[in-house]
Amino acid sequence: MTAASAGLSGIREALKQAEAAAAPSTVGIAVAAGDEVSAAIANLFGTFAQDYRTLSAQAALFHDEFVRALTAAGGTYAAAEAANRSPLQALERDLFRAINAPTEDLFGRPLIGNGANGAAGTGQAGGDGGILFGNGGNGGSGAPGGNGGRGGSAGLFGRGGNGGAGGCT
Repeated sequence: MTAASAGLSGIREALKQAEAAAAPSTVGIAVAAGDEVSAAIANLFGTFAQDYRTLSAQAALFHDEFVRALTAAGGTYAAAEAANRSPLQALERDLFRAINAPTEDLFGRPLIGNGANGAAGTGQAGGDGGILFGNGGNGGSGAPGGNGGRGGSAGLFGRGGNGGAGGCT
């Protein structure tokens, strides 16, 4: 939606430039000579110029209305995405809690899920991944002069976390 809005801004600028370029030749058509034919031709082209200005103004109004509609649709889309995501995330969280509670109580480690990363600048170890499925969390970087934390262990299916970088002195 953002890219579409940016593209529409470019179209609006192009419309403004075209209107500015055409304005001098569409404001008034000078009669080439003093005869009736020249006056009729100037009048005809003057009518075309007025029609162009009317259509150009309508195109600008249509464009502005379209941009407003697209902007409103983008806001509605974002709100719908947020509304749909929230219940699913709560369901996922509750499901993982129910699955992991027994192994957390027995072994201090979940059955499935990734381990948390250690906090930066603390040298904290990364959390262990789930016993069955899960990657270990990365170790936190060390404070100045300190060691980085160890990476968390992986589960049966998963990868161990990276160790944290030591702090520079």
